[in-house]
Amino acid sequence: MAAAGEALRLYRALLREGTKFKNYNVREYTLRKVKEEFRNHRDDAGEDLQNALKKAREQLEVAKRQVAVYQLYAPAQLSIMDIKVN
Repeated sequence: MAAAGEALRLYRALLREGTKFKNYNVREYTLRKVKEEFRNHRDDAGEDLQNALKKAREQLEVAKRQVAVYQLYAPAQLSIMDIKVN
């Protein structure tokens, strides 16, 4: 049961981190990929589950670093998808 709690925590953390990307394409790709990977490993158990959780933890660290880098070099112009229309 502890693995299920950790999986949910990692899932939420990865989604939260993915929403921090300023670039629409990167943000949507990240969110789609997180959902897809967790869906693919939904039925894993035992060692497979532990390996999937380890990979998710590593990907969370990568995502955090990537968000920081993308924020340093964010483009001045927003994507057309990010522009608010009144």
